[in-house]
Amino acid sequence: MMIDVTDATFADEVVERSKQVAVVVDLWAPWCGPCKTLGPILDTVIDEFGGEVVGVKINIDENPEVAQAFQVQSIPMVVAFKDGEGVDGFMGAQGEPMVRDFISKLVPTREENELDLLVAAGDEVSLSAALELQSDHPEAVTKLAELMVADGRNDDAMALMGRIPETADTRRISALARTGDVAEPDEVDAELESLLTKVKTDDDARQRFVDLLEIMGHDDPRTAGWRKRLSGALF
Repeated sequence: MMIDVTDATFADEVVERSKQVAVVVDLWAPWCGPCKTLGPILDTVIDEFGGEVVGVKINIDENPEVAQAFQVQSIPMVVAFKDGEGVDGFMGAQGEPMVRDFISKLVPTREENELDLLVAAGDEVSLSAALELQSDHPEAVTKLAELMVADGRNDDAMALMGRIPETADTRRISALARTGDVAEPDEVDAELESLLTKVKTDDDARQRFVDLLEIMGHDDPRTAGWRKRLSGALF
């Protein structure tokens, strides 16, 4: 059954809820004839998916903030939300086959569900199985690479991360693979101070300096200061 949503409840019932399950938003008004045709079709088809999709309806006459946010110019207008964002949509009254096809694309496939379960398990066997299903799954790659680094298989970890684009996580894991565990803060500061005199002419020293900063991370209050000193030493 479609849930009535208002300006006041939109954030919770649509945006936040879509982080757990796909939400289909039906923007309508009582005076709209095609809306009266589409609404029951949406209701019927969404019920077929047994809770894997949630349907909500918003009367644009009574909820101008939502109408303005969607820049509604014509109704019925349907928008699908996943992970807190609008991902697909259509306008106008559509037949049941088209609506069913639209909604089915929002529902995770059996393979996607299996993949999510394997990644969530987080052990090496499960992560390896996940990568058999999707070789470039970002979370599975980074989790497995971290396990490899912890086990000393640094070359394997570096090769594995070549499957996905560079991110803050991949840079940190690569840095760990090249340097090993970071020592106590005082020891790291001492090593950075020593490396600072070599970074301009020694590629290995410069790489180690950058790796140590990656491992320290942006949240470490020392990182910004050391990055500034590195720039000064290089330029």
